[in-house]
Amino acid sequence: MQRRMERGEPRLPAAIAVLLAVALYALLPDQLLLGPRVVVPALEVLLFVPLVVANPRRMTRESRHLRRLAISLVLLIAIANAVALVLLVRQLVTGRASEGTTLLLAAGQVWVTNILLFSLAYWELDRGGSVQRTHTPRPRLPAADFRFPQDEDHDTIAEVRQRSSAKSGWVPGFLDYLYVSITNSSAFSPTDTMPLSPRAKMLMASQSVSSLVLSVLVISRGISLLK
Repeated sequence: MQRRMERGEPRLPAAIAVLLAVALYALLPDQLLLGPRVVVPALEVLLFVPLVVANPRRMTRESRHLRRLAISLVLLIAIANAVALVLLVRQLVTGRASEGTTLLLAAGQVWVTNILLFSLAYWELDRGGSVQRTHTPRPRLPAADFRFPQDEDHDTIAEVRQRSSAKSGWVPGFLDYLYVSITNSSAFSPTDTMPLSPRAKMLMASQSVSSLVLSVLVISRGISLLK
């Protein structure tokens, strides 16, 4: 069975996620930034441009160099957002945070960036990345990091079976990983998509912990400052 996205997955959803993550970081308060305001966003854009040039509309080309650039971009976003989270918590612990509205806005920016970051990480890592998922025959695909419901619906009722991986050739795209990231950030645990590999489990655990910190500590403190 040929997969639906054999022409390559559209670039646009992941590109929007990257640009939004860059913008959210650039708009953080000065005290949460890693170095001068323009440095990290400029580096992220510098890494992102060659990726878009190589695959402007659909994910069809891949090389070791492009793969390294993509992983480097995700790592840079991760480091910058982790530093912002640590500095945000420090503002609370040291009592330096005085404006509840500013704190809530910054916490929301870090939380949304966290969702975008992990969706990009899952998208880049699972089954060898977007290009491999859509162009490599299933028997030759790297081992899956995630098990989606579609991967096990082949023996259910007909109308559900039609959307299964075995029947339709379905493969996960960026929006599927974005959904996984949103639900993991909200529930602090997997929902309908299960991590299979150690790295997937560690990534989901890291996301859950960081989301819990933001939800319980930062946002609750920000609400108290509004009173």
